[in-house]
Amino acid sequence: MGLFLQFTKSSIGKKFIMGITGSFLIVFLIVHLIGNLTLFFGADTFNSYVKTLDVVKPLIRVIELVLLMAFILHIYNGIRLWLENRKAKPVTYKVNAAAENSSIFSRTMVHTGSIVFIFLVLHLGTFFYRFNFYDPEGLANQHRYFDIVVSFLQMPVYSLFYVVAVILLGFHLNHGFQSAFQTFGWTDKRYTPIVKSLGTLHAIIMTVGFASMPVYFLFFYGGK
Repeated sequence: MGLFLQFTKSSIGKKFIMGITGSFLIVFLIVHLIGNLTLFFGADTFNSYVKTLDVVKPLIRVIELVLLMAFILHIYNGIRLWLENRKAKPVTYKVNAAAENSSIFSRTMVHTGSIVFIFLVLHLGTFFYRFNFYDPEGLANQHRYFDIVVSFLQMPVYSLFYVVAVILLGFHLNHGFQSAFQTFGWTDKRYTPIVKSLGTLHAIIMTVGFASMPVYFLFFYGGK
């Protein structure tokens, strides 16, 4: 146990935890996107999808708890690594070579991650809270989950923030996907271009996929 704690406190250990939790969250986002895309097939399809999740609610609650722990560990270790990097480079040079030694995606990880976290809190405070705890109009009790989601996505301010957040999520994922391979030691130079391309492709798919929903329901749904 002592060796494990010592490992988690080391720079390598923190990066390993970031890689594990990040990979888990990437899988969750893919599954979450696939489920959310049922919105485009209409109210009956989306409501049936959510009702199916209700059937396995105990399992969903366990998954949600694991997700919460993964988010906390990911954020906590991300901040620790960021602070360590800042302490390691306390001097501000007149000629800053950061742009030459790293990508914009890696340099903005803590910033994009922070905004995505803020959006996540807002996201949970709307859909998750309305679905499970606060349902003043009784829509969730009637399994009208589609109406709840559309009502939020048709709010201009919410939808704008949604789109901005998923764009920043794409930046975050683009670097995180590639970093996971490096963390786990999969760094063969022959495959580096493939990994980078897959990371970029994955980030684009996630961004376009999630952003398409607020854009569609705000500007095109209902004959707009």
